[in-house]
Amino acid sequence: MDVLSTLDTWAWIGWILLILVFLVFEMLTGELTFFMLSVGGLAGLVTGLMGVPLWAQIIVAALAAVALLTFVRPPLLRRLHRGADARPSNVEALLGLEGLTLTRVSSSVVGQVKLANGDVWTARTDTDTRLDPAARIEVVRIDGATAIVRARRQEATS
Repeated sequence: MDVLSTLDTWAWIGWILLILVFLVFEMLTGELTFFMLSVGGLAGLVTGLMGVPLWAQIIVAALAAVALLTFVRPPLLRRLHRGADARPSNVEALLGLEGLTLTRVSSSVVGQVKLANGDVWTARTDTDTRLDPAARIEVVRIDGATAIVRARRQEATS
């Protein structure tokens, strides 16, 4: 028995192992890429069980995987992420948040502010203005662990 006929005879074991490996990776990533590759491997396994030569099994598996990745995966991902929470989180959720100064805050004096979500942050102003305690502010950006704030627009004009 030569090597090619042995490979052709036992290729189904290779396909099953490949499918299982892809499914394990899919469970770890959850992006449907490896699932599409495993379905392509399944197409290769089915063609192998029908007696198709190994080179044709590989071509069928590759074509099936590419077709699934191109045409099936994108709509599935859109459908899966359709109900995803679009609200900002982490630092993005703090931008534009209002609050009150607890101590004097300026661009050179780091003070403290209490934000509307209840968090107390160290803060500086974004301009050369000085804000006294109990001034209403809004967060412009976050610089490390310091909130860069400015007076709220209504108070900036008063």
